Amino acid sequence: MRMILSFMMTLCFLQLFHLFRCSAAFCSSSRCHISIYSSNNISLLNGRHCGGKKFLVQGPSLETKPDYDEIHGPLGREMDKLFLRIFRSKMAENIGMRYDSDLPYDDYMGLMDLARTMNVVYEKPKVRELSQDILRSLFPSWLPNAFGWMFARPFPAFSAKMNAWATYVVGTWLMGECAINDCRIDGDDESQKSGLNQGLLVKRCRFLEESGCASVCVNSCKLPTQQFFLEDMGLPLTMKPDYDTYECQFSFGLTPTAEDEAEAKNTPCLARCPSSKSAMKGQEVLRSEGTKVTLLRRDKCYMMEK
Repeated sequence: MRMILSFMMTLCFLQLFHLFRCSAAFCSSSRCHISIYSSNNISLLNGRHCGGKKFLVQGPSLETKPDYDEIHGPLGREMDKLFLRIFRSKMAENIGMRYDSDLPYDDYMGLMDLARTMNVVYEKPKVRELSQDILRSLFPSWLPNAFGWMFARPFPAFSAKMNAWATYVVGTWLMGECAINDCRIDGDDESQKSGLNQGLLVKRCRFLEESGCASVCVNSCKLPTQQFFLEDMGLPLTMKPDYDTYECQFSFGLTPTAEDEAEAKNTPCLARCPSSKSAMKGQEVLRSEGTKVTLLRRDKCYMMEK
């Protein structure tokens, strides 16, 4: 029995690295499709909604942004740095060492540089494929499949709780402050949360905040991570980011749906996207010259499927 528990703990720690590969693409490549038109007959459209649709997500206030460098997992600062270095090295190996950042391996922004490059260099389907490969590379090749038939399938509730706990322990360095919670699982309706301690709430995702891009979140973290758990680990996972608050709910034991994927891919552009800021600056220049302009935004991030 002691050997089984020991093996389970080993699997648990190895597995977590996957989740935090939210590795991916910074927003410089995730350009939102913004067009500027000049016409005497066109009025200014610069709000968050048009025709009932949200075109721009403001996100939480920068004034309440946490000092992420002072947020650490339960194993402490030095272990968080070790997790960062391991994850960064696996990203570089999979994406291409020539794309790696010049920043030190324990510098979080070096990870963001590498993530940005991945999003610039590769098309989105390839970004999702590479992200899943990065997760696989964090484990011995035999382990994910073994976890599926030894734990995920025969003991789904236990496996879900173990992964929620492991994600909290090893993922804080990447995502920020987290808390174990109850969540929906397969068979629950919208009002039920029968997955006791099978969820993890990321209170304000550091990776999302630093990237400022919905495409980074969806194509480099949410979709490939869900796919990795379902295909490789045999454990369903649904991740539900909230772009107004930057929270993200992990629900282990809840199978993602096609509707969930479609909703994620239709996420509007985030206000902090560098491309959005550039367009707003261009609009201000035109207005200062006395030109009447309309700033048009699509209702989803332009780079979501690029």
